[in-house]
Amino acid sequence: MQSIGQGVFELKAEDEATWYRVVYLSRIEDTIYVLDSFTKKTRKTERNDLNRARARLARVRQRLQKEKINAKHKREK
Repeated sequence: MQSIGQGVFELKAEDEATWYRVVYLSRIEDTIYVLDSFTKKTRKTERNDLNRARARLARVRQRLQKEKINAKHKREK
């Protein structure tokens, strides 16, 4: 889902009444980050669902960056 960010994908499923979505960030090392999961009644994904996934992606990337910096500092000591 380039509309959310690079490396982000979605799984889709549906039944007669509802669409199901899981938005996730592709594997980084041995971890797959689930950014959001939701149901919807139409094909269109609501803007607030996209924004929530973007915000969560930003937090994941910030945390990974901090972990990388902390690991570097530990190696330097």
